[in-house]
Amino acid sequence: MLKTYQKIALVMLMMAFSLSLLNCQTNGFKRAGEVKEEIKVKPEVPPKFATIVTNLGEIELELWPNLAPKTVENFLKLAGEGFYDKTYFHRVIPDFMIQGGDPNTKDDDRSNDGQGGPGYKFEDECYGAGEQVTGEVKDEETAILIWTEVIIPYMQTAKDPQKDIFDIVQQVQTQNGPEPIYGKTVEWYLQRTGRREPLYKQILLAPVLYSYICMANSGPNTNGSQFFIVTKKPGTPWLDGKHTVFGKVLSGMDVVHEIESLPRDKNDNPQVGNQAFINSIQLDKK
Repeated sequence: MLKTYQKIALVMLMMAFSLSLLNCQTNGFKRAGEVKEEIKVKPEVPPKFATIVTNLGEIELELWPNLAPKTVENFLKLAGEGFYDKTYFHRVIPDFMIQGGDPNTKDDDRSNDGQGGPGYKFEDECYGAGEQVTGEVKDEETAILIWTEVIIPYMQTAKDPQKDIFDIVQQVQTQNGPEPIYGKTVEWYLQRTGRREPLYKQILLAPVLYSYICMANSGPNTNGSQFFIVTKKPGTPWLDGKHTVFGKVLSGMDVVHEIESLPRDKNDNPQVGNQAFINSIQLDKK
């Protein structure tokens, strides 16, 4: 039996390794419509609209519940409750993005700006399900999918992991690559880990492009209230799949660019007296 402290240490190593592995393999996942295109909203799930009213002007948003229903619902809920009112964009980086949505910015204590939220966290909505994966694991994409979607969740929850799965984990760690996962079938991994749901390829729902609004986070599945708007053209591909995209700016990018150019301190926090405050977020019924 794997001792508790050994399991915790192993899972921490697995997560650290997985992040480095995925950083190198982002292009291994299929992209929706070869994603460097504009995202097209499905007609059966119409977009929502909102306007961020700041002291520097208005930013009109189109939100995409067809791609990120939980994220859009959360944003609209918080906006409707006045959660964002009197906050300001606390992180502004020219040719990159502006970030806001932190309730900690409502007071004069700048030391904790960027650390606040609504008191809960929810999961990412970066990928959708593609075709079902079956048969022998022969390629890197499938092996990484097995690792991230099957092995890691299993090791995080199993009280007494199967020895053969544990051995594969150790081999992956030792070799610093997914090759030890090859050779067995997808069905074998599902059976050995007790997973009943089929495994599907992951399709990136939306890239992180210029003018898009995305959720800020501190790691996978840590979304709360903070968001950012991309100011880099054509986008930031190194963030694809790491931040939920849930809409875009329809008008007001001139305001966004003015905000990104505000004088700021060493933490990219706009200087006192130069902040862009959110007076309100108006919800439209277009």
